[in-house]
Amino acid sequence: MDKTIRRDRGLEVMKADEYRAWQKLQPHERLAAATELSIGAYRLKEPSKNVPARLQRTLVRLQQPEN
Repeated sequence: MDKTIRRDRGLEVMKADEYRAWQKLQPHERLAAATELSIGAYRLKEPSKNVPARLQRTLVRLQQPEN
């Protein structure tokens, strides 16, 4: 974890830096970070419930009409 303290020149510069930092990550690293944030949000919302270590998926298959 980078613990460097930076002083930005504004919100737009800060957003651009954050976007570039996310873009440097590999797709699987971004997905892992998004999952971690989602699980953390669920734990904040329902602290009494045991939140699973990973999110459960619902698979849906849609049949497309033939032309």
